[in-house]
Amino acid sequence: MDGRVAIVTGASRGIGQSIAERIAGEGASVALVARTALPGTSRLPGSIEEVVERIRSSGGKAEAIQADLTSPEDVETVVARAEEALGPVDTLVNNAGVNFYGPALEITTSRFGVMLQLMVHAPFRLCQLAARGMVERRRGWIVNITSKQARHPMGPPYPDWAKDGCVPYGMCKSALDRLTTGLAAELYGTGVSVNSLGTSGLVMTPGVAVVSPHTPENAPVEPGDAMADAALRLCTSAPDTATGQIVYSMESFGRPFPDGPWALSATY
Repeated sequence: MDGRVAIVTGASRGIGQSIAERIAGEGASVALVARTALPGTSRLPGSIEEVVERIRSSGGKAEAIQADLTSPEDVETVVARAEEALGPVDTLVNNAGVNFYGPALEITTSRFGVMLQLMVHAPFRLCQLAARGMVERRRGWIVNITSKQARHPMGPPYPDWAKDGCVPYGMCKSALDRLTTGLAAELYGTGVSVNSLGTSGLVMTPGVAVVSPHTPENAPVEPGDAMADAALRLCTSAPDTATGQIVYSMESFGRPFPDGPWALSATY
């Protein structure tokens, strides 16, 4: 990815951090976007300044772009700030997300609104802002981080794991997948690819450790490098042949992985 400029949202920790560090290690200049800029300013560990420092200490190039993607006003600034710091953006990884688990009938309007803004409105707008330049330059890669929870459980009767409190989250990720397939069709032939990438199994990020009902005791855990490997593959594939895909980390490499909650074999 020498000479490439990428934006990765939700890059202060977890999957976003691992993707940012991996593509920076492959030569990309990376704009790391997150709300947590400095260490010790969040209840969760990790900050974009720390990730930037790690990338730079390994010889890579990175810039911290502090932005709260639940704020539409902040979203509007991200691409311009990244391009001012690093140059024209040709890669966008929409990773930022949040999940408030609980029965669908009990999720508050405010929490649902946060999820919708962060995982639907923000990536849609960032695609609009970044993809126009990509189309003009006829070169671009967009990866939307999705989830198997966007899929539909088979039933009735329904398995217990289908009642894990992820209906609003799954709704948002389903919308993101529809953005992927629709935008891929609209941009086909322009040199810009759009794909969705989800985990095959559990990734114990700091956020997951706090809120998820799934643990290593009740769900298979995927290798820590699987998402970064798969994202790199999508970000370096030919746009005219690898686009409009909804893929999952381990399956995308044909690597065997045990079934667990939301397995492909139990969903559609």
